[in-house]
Amino acid sequence: MEITKPTRSFVAADLEIDSWESIETYYKNLLDRSIDTLEDFKQWLSDQSELEAVLEENAAWRYIKMTIDTTDKGLSEAYTFFVTEIQPKLAPFEDKLNRKLADSPFTSELESSSDFFILFRRVRKALELYREENVSINSEIAEESQKFGALSAKQSIEHDGETLTMQKAALFLKETDESLRKEVFEKISNRRREDVDKFNDLFDVLLKKRHQVAVNAGFRNFRDYKMEAMGRFDYAVSDCEDFHASVKEVIVPIVKTIKQTKLDLLEKEKFKPWDLDVDPEGKKPLKPFEKDAELLSGTINMFEKIDPYFAYCLSTMDKMKHLDLASKNGKAPGGYNYPLYEIGVPFIFMNAVGSQRDLVTMVHEGGHAVHSFLSRDLELTGFKNLPSEVAELASMAMELLTMEEWNEFYPNDDEFKRAKREQLETVLILLPWIAQVDEFQHWLYVNHAHTREERTEKWISLSKEYGTGLVDYSGYEDILATSWQRQLHIFEVPFYYIEYGIAQLGALGVWMNSLKNKQQAIHNYKEALKLAYTKSIPEIYKTAGIEFNFSQGHISTLADFIREELKKLKN
Repeated sequence: MEITKPTRSFVAADLEIDSWESIETYYKNLLDRSIDTLEDFKQWLSDQSELEAVLEENAAWRYIKMTIDTTDKGLSEAYTFFVTEIQPKLAPFEDKLNRKLADSPFTSELESSSDFFILFRRVRKALELYREENVSINSEIAEESQKFGALSAKQSIEHDGETLTMQKAALFLKETDESLRKEVFEKISNRRREDVDKFNDLFDVLLKKRHQVAVNAGFRNFRDYKMEAMGRFDYAVSDCEDFHASVKEVIVPIVKTIKQTKLDLLEKEKFKPWDLDVDPEGKKPLKPFEKDAELLSGTINMFEKIDPYFAYCLSTMDKMKHLDLASKNGKAPGGYNYPLYEIGVPFIFMNAVGSQRDLVTMVHEGGHAVHSFLSRDLELTGFKNLPSEVAELASMAMELLTMEEWNEFYPNDDEFKRAKREQLETVLILLPWIAQVDEFQHWLYVNHAHTREERTEKWISLSKEYGTGLVDYSGYEDILATSWQRQLHIFEVPFYYIEYGIAQLGALGVWMNSLKNKQQAIHNYKEALKLAYTKSIPEIYKTAGIEFNFSQGHISTLADFIREELKKLKN
């Protein structure tokens, strides 16, 4: 069945957002409208939801098109127009609408339903934090932060007469020829050195503006402000600090053991930075596919085996051309699933080059996409606006749930086992990086007056705390010291990163359950995703059959589980 946008009942079907005036009338209508009955109130919420969906989808397409081709000035200008001309003018109206909602006598009637309680709780928090003077600053921040993608997209190297994106160049770091790995690593490093000051300049601007937003809202620093602004109702700064400590205590020693085993196989005393991605037994890099079409068809086949609905979601996106998977010059780095709230069918963007990492990214974004489909029929757009701890649970669980089907790409049993082993080791290796990035961000904003030198010293210090001590960076100390500059989240979406760690713990729980009762685990997973954000995070995790828990004891239990699964995959 073909999916089309629902018929609009409030916003004109042929609306073109080419000026603020083109949408201002809708906001005035909502602000001026009389609400005399509960039915009036529900219709008002529905109309507001429709307007939000239209605007968010319009902004989404501008962003998607810009990231697909960063060299097209017109696409960049179209996105910039929205964030500089539309968004700043939206904020005051949204604040007034929030006040109208909070003041309505019908709010308490609907609030008895937990669906609306979660939404109204977020509205009250937005009211509490809103400051008119922050509107223009947030617009400036949005405009500045997009420079990260443009800077990163321009980075490439020349190798064997070919211009390579950083993603394609990184594939050479998996090659067994050490001289080739070193050569490419140095080319990548030299190119990154050219932009160190540019990234520092950009972050300094963002740091200053973000701190001002926090001060304007009555906070001592941006960290404390952002914990509130991100709607972290279910955990606090102290829980983040517990997560950092637990990862250092439980996960880092396991990672060191994994790395030491690889080091012994390489017959080296220490890794060099170009040794970190190579297979220590001299095996060639896993290459699950050649073309992005193979990646898509194989993923659809895997999804079909797990749950036919998952395959339907990706097939629908393919038919609607809501996929752009291959890496190419001028394309922004990274990958994402962008929800499109009006039509309810999201868009997947990534930079596939044929690597195992691409396969993981595909199923990860596919998990997000399934989440969008399962929640597309919810009554209000606000219900679908997910906290990352929930959004990333969907995607990270899908990575693990698909593992048993990876023989779709690896008919050879040794490669199949190797791919699964690499995935589980990566889960463990990624947790310290997540914790390090999060702890670094806490420090950056609490110590907002820091110098660049202090920033570098802090990153180096954290690298030692979260590292294994098994890598020799002699001659490349500056590459380690500036490695934080490659983390998109620090620039574009500050503090959005620990969610990956929290969700990873949840995803491991979903996978662990699936090994005991696959059908029940998939059912629970889908039921949790259908909730979107109509329940609290702990309630959503409970529906998925898992704990919302990142204590040392819980992390130890999950770590022991992974170690046992890794033992089964030994050759």
